[in-house]
Amino acid sequence: MYAVGFSPNRQLIASASKDRTVRLWDVATGSCCSTLKGHSGCVRAVIFSPDGQLIASASYDRTVRLWDVATGSCRSTLEGHSSCVYAVVFPPDGQLIASASEDKTVRLWDVATGSCRSTLEGHSNCVRAVIFSPDSQLIASASYDSTVRLWNAATGPYHSTLAGHSSSVVHITFSLNGQVVASASEDSTVRLWDAATASCRSTLQGHTDLVSTAVFSPDGQLVVSASRDSTVRLWDAATGSCYRTLIGHSKGVIDAVFSLDGQLVASASLDSTIRLWNVATGSCRSTLKAHSSCVCAVVFSPDGQLIASASTDKTVRLWNVATGSCCSTLAGHSDGVSAVAFSVDGQLVASASLDSTIRLWDAATGSCRSTLQGHFRMVETIAFSPDSRYLKTDKGDVPLPLPLISNSPSQTKELPAFFIHNDQWISSYGKEILWLPHEYRSRHTAIWKDIICLGHPSGSVTFLQFHLDKIGI
Repeated sequence: MYAVGFSPNRQLIASASKDRTVRLWDVATGSCCSTLKGHSGCVRAVIFSPDGQLIASASYDRTVRLWDVATGSCRSTLEGHSSCVYAVVFPPDGQLIASASEDKTVRLWDVATGSCRSTLEGHSNCVRAVIFSPDSQLIASASYDSTVRLWNAATGPYHSTLAGHSSSVVHITFSLNGQVVASASEDSTVRLWDAATASCRSTLQGHTDLVSTAVFSPDGQLVVSASRDSTVRLWDAATGSCYRTLIGHSKGVIDAVFSLDGQLVASASLDSTIRLWNVATGSCRSTLKAHSSCVCAVVFSPDGQLIASASTDKTVRLWNVATGSCCSTLAGHSDGVSAVAFSVDGQLVASASLDSTIRLWDAATGSCRSTLQGHFRMVETIAFSPDSRYLKTDKGDVPLPLPLISNSPSQTKELPAFFIHNDQWISSYGKEILWLPHEYRSRHTAIWKDIICLGHPSGSVTFLQFHLDKIGI
């Protein structure tokens, strides 16, 4: 799935598709409001402007297009890249657009005029990601050339190259105050960079294998890193010194997260366990054993009293943080579980599985509230939206069944039951209603009311809307 995103007011969804279009969808009704046609290649990325009035789309046709949300008309076609455009982003003030391309450049565009303000050249390989700093003053770009580059967003000229990693950078982020850039790499290090001077403030050395994640503590004073070397490390963000090395896992660590109060760290490992660590002392408070295979993800509940873990053993488990005991085993998936999240109020747990479903569970009882049928096989991250009306995943946003989010009688009508049959047919209530040509057969599927979203192996997405009363269902 290339891209699916909500408008700032959450009333619209924009989708980017292999069919060369961008589509706008009404969240309340599920109907397609507009089909934005103009690209001559797959649309790789789509994003709303901060005020929700514009959409920017990036395409394999080497262009970025600006669309008027109200009318669906194309305001500007931004031409200049010589190869595929992979990413596009607005800063918070919405006056610029930055685009990243396979042509090794980042371009800055003026939203009002559609003109190219700057072409940011310097990378020696494909640029796959671009982000603005929180204050919109800097742009950071990440490339296959193993560097991160910082650019002046106002004037465009090259600001600095964050060079030092000896292998691919797998994670990058600005600190909340925008003063520090953190990068995690396959070279076994985490680097903290001063965004103002571009100097490397610290090279966090100690891991002996790929660093899979690096996360700031809630107060920004610490960084936690997880590595394939079987350890978790705590670092002082100010000095770069290793505050603690948390040793105990017998295999690589895939995930590590802070509790909301910053006093605990939970780590998930290939050794089938979760460990709870005391940040102040570095001691292991609990080793949570019950999974029979690799633990892929771990998350704290909003109140900090529970932990949810996702495993390739096909289960999600809920754990009591205080006692380390397993409260519930959420069984029902028929394949490994790759991601897990709590709702904002802590009452629901969402899990994504290789069995092509997302399940919603009652955190108090452990019962399955809903199963979202479809092909969600490659979802690696999942989170509830602030209002718990949809799930945010690394493959796009998935609206939740309305009975889970409202008790209104008008909203609790049973949703149509759609299924993908033999990867070739869309069926409803046992009747085959649409045969899918090869190019439309999906790896991921999301279903909401009469709309089916097909995510394809190529990364593209197709939306289909059905009127069951017209097709005899």
